[in-house]
Amino acid sequence: MATFLRPLSYKHQWLYDTFSRLAALPLGGESKFRQLPLQGLTIAADSKILDLCCGSGQSTKFLVQHSSKVTGLDASPVSLDRAKHNVPQADYVEGMAEKMPFPDQTFDLVHTSAALHEMSSEQLQEILQEVDRVLVPGGIFILTDFHQATNPLFLSGLWLFLWLFETETAWELLRTDLGELLEKLGLVVINNRLYAGGSLQVIQAQKPI
Repeated sequence: MATFLRPLSYKHQWLYDTFSRLAALPLGGESKFRQLPLQGLTIAADSKILDLCCGSGQSTKFLVQHSSKVTGLDASPVSLDRAKHNVPQADYVEGMAEKMPFPDQTFDLVHTSAALHEMSSEQLQEILQEVDRVLVPGGIFILTDFHQATNPLFLSGLWLFLWLFETETAWELLRTDLGELLEKLGLVVINNRLYAGGSLQVIQAQKPI
């Protein structure tokens, strides 16, 4: 169970953003953190991009720099209102990640950042199946999320952040092999990199043509 800071962070976005920026310092700052999953990718200006669980648009603002066809999906109308204000260049849809309101093979790229750790194992399976469904053949899925630190120096910082802001599902994700789950769905993992002493994972996976 998370502390009282979790509901406060939802009510006051600046609180979560402040801690997120501090956590991103070992990576070179929030801007670099948000762009890590895009490294090595060639994105056309008309690529259809889905920012899955977009929140208040923290990553969306970087995605719209690459394409004019970015859609943010989130279940929270409050977060979507903030995203519309912060990044008006994108389109926004309210909906559940486990049952996305989009036709099959809609997007060239699906992106999600620091969201999967909030899902139960059952939800995670459903979401990944939906990602596979809405991707076009040859499309790319990119994700950034927590990972069990491999460097002991980063363990305390990771555990403190999870204890302050997250729930049991985040701890469960640390025991989950996301790359293996994606490959079981038939996606091909093309990059699986660890950062910040192993406490952050960035995965790029492609849907076969």
